[in-house]
Amino acid sequence: MTAAANQNGRRATASRRLERAGIRDVAAAAGVSITTVSDALNGKGRLPDETRSRVREVAERLGYRPSAAARTLRTGRSGLIGLTVTTYGEEPFTFTEFAYFAEMARAATSAALGRGYALVVLPASSRHDVWSNIALDGTVVIDPPDQDPLVTELYRSGVPVVSDGKPGNCPVTAWVDNDHEAAVLNILEHLSEAGARRIGLLTGTSTDTYTRLSTEAYLAWCDRVGQEPVYEAYPAHDPAAGAVAADRLLARPDRPDAVYGLFDPNGTDLLAAARRYGLRVPDDLLLVCCSESDVYANTEPPITTLSLKPRRIGTTVVNLLIDAIEGVDAGTGTATGRLFPPRYRTAGTGPPPGTLMPTELIVRASSQRRTPRTTVSPPRAPGEV
Repeated sequence: MTAAANQNGRRATASRRLERAGIRDVAAAAGVSITTVSDALNGKGRLPDETRSRVREVAERLGYRPSAAARTLRTGRSGLIGLTVTTYGEEPFTFTEFAYFAEMARAATSAALGRGYALVVLPASSRHDVWSNIALDGTVVIDPPDQDPLVTELYRSGVPVVSDGKPGNCPVTAWVDNDHEAAVLNILEHLSEAGARRIGLLTGTSTDTYTRLSTEAYLAWCDRVGQEPVYEAYPAHDPAAGAVAADRLLARPDRPDAVYGLFDPNGTDLLAAARRYGLRVPDDLLLVCCSESDVYANTEPPITTLSLKPRRIGTTVVNLLIDAIEGVDAGTGTATGRLFPPRYRTAGTGPPPGTLMPTELIVRASSQRRTPRTTVSPPRAPGEV
């Protein structure tokens, strides 16, 4: 064979490789029917294990990938699931800027891909109706507020919804959350044992379950131990408002000697405010905040943080959602024959199934006082000696 013939042969082979193999090519190469290929690749039908393995091996060798359009026609599903935060839907809020949401979205994306789905991160509201332009098989909603109109509309349309956060009265298929009441009580006890006598809270103004349950747990604890609540609330989507609220909290006549901040930036906000008022951390002020950021391990002093384990939650919500989409009973792992649970829950059927995930308090120097204090000095103006 001449060099020219060899070159032409290589070009022909490369050209064939560039062409996308179809299901007919796989069937021909494996010596089976198109139906057998479909059943083998989708885990259906009663096929011998040897046949199923051979078909998958041939499909892999040929680089066959099922057509998304064909799969949609065959199964009625697009292979797309959504992820959104609706609490701050009317605000210019990029939730992936916060460590919790970024970690959760990363884990959710990986879990979705592992089960053959793609994750689409969507805004709660937009000038363009992006929700109607994307055919979603289901949606994960992070921290939905009570009576969330988006969740209600999705569920009414027959789209399964799993929430990261207790849904309140939202009609979700299932939910995953942390035990926020237990987490807050653990933090308050930790600060009390470190010598705190007046513990304050930096919280938010939104109605999502994380903010509401955490604040209610703090107020209930204050009532139980006989402490007057000392807290400031601000719109958590506004970073500048957090710094102002931290300053207000430490400027109060009844200034706390320990503070728990519910949101990621609160640690640095409170640390900066303490320095402006000449307060030493942890000697004059104990600090804890809820954050997944590694930055708090390197502040001066390092700040104690509560981790909500967002990676574990992201993986769990996606698996619950896909189980609902595919009609898999989460308790048994077997198909139920439904694409998803009934659209409407009638009176007496009980709440949607929920899963509580553990939290972790990462104790650092900011919440460990060497000598317990019994008095709290009045606040000083910034720069006052």
